[in-house]
Amino acid sequence: MIPYHDENETQRTAYVTMAIIVLCALAWVVLQGLGAEGSLVSSVCELGLIPGELTGMLRAGMSFPMTEEARCVINPGPQYFNVLSSMFLHGGWMHLIGNMWFLWLFGNNIEDSMTRPRFIAFYLLCGVGAALAQVVAAPDSFVPMVGASGAISGVMGGYLVLYPRVRVFTILPLGFFFTTITLPAWGMLVYWMVIQIFGGLAQSVAKQGGGVAFWAHIGGFVAGVVLIKIFAKSNHIAAHEAQDYRPQRVGWGE
Repeated sequence: MIPYHDENETQRTAYVTMAIIVLCALAWVVLQGLGAEGSLVSSVCELGLIPGELTGMLRAGMSFPMTEEARCVINPGPQYFNVLSSMFLHGGWMHLIGNMWFLWLFGNNIEDSMTRPRFIAFYLLCGVGAALAQVVAAPDSFVPMVGASGAISGVMGGYLVLYPRVRVFTILPLGFFFTTITLPAWGMLVYWMVIQIFGGLAQSVAKQGGGVAFWAHIGGFVAGVVLIKIFAKSNHIAAHEAQDYRPQRVGWGE
């Protein structure tokens, strides 16, 4: 299920959201060499979040393979800066594009609900919450975590609280075909969250640390749900709670 539009106009231009997108794109170009293997591996190893490195459960100097030729080496001491730097790095083109699309779709409204400095703090705190959740779930993992998806999950959690009845238009793949379906935001976001929970549980049971950081998504989402009413303007919350979002049509698209 891929959302492509929401019926939720903003009152201001989302400059911070756009700046985050630009920073992630610049990091992809400058630090990660547009995905070139050497630059990608180096950036992920040096600036990505390695849970076992942060907790000290992996010994400094240990190494593990990233590719057939490249290895990551564990640095001495916790790399706290990497909690933040990892939010602006990505593992591939589709990882970057997908994250930035979700950020733009939901982030502009969340930025609109609060002052811009507050949105920066909200976004980063959600990212920190996401990182902590992944570290708690796999404290001895040597798999580097990169991506804005944890912080963006927080944005989505905030969206669920503030705009649960807004109509979201989504693409639903059906094998080689696809259709469109219109859902209230709560339906789309709860569905997404259920997938993350099942994915996280399956990953924990299988004791696999690679692939999607499901627990980071869950942690970021929960952080967004908890923090949004602390950061959003009270008059904005009241205005949207009073607004009639009853959809004209919910269901399959034509």
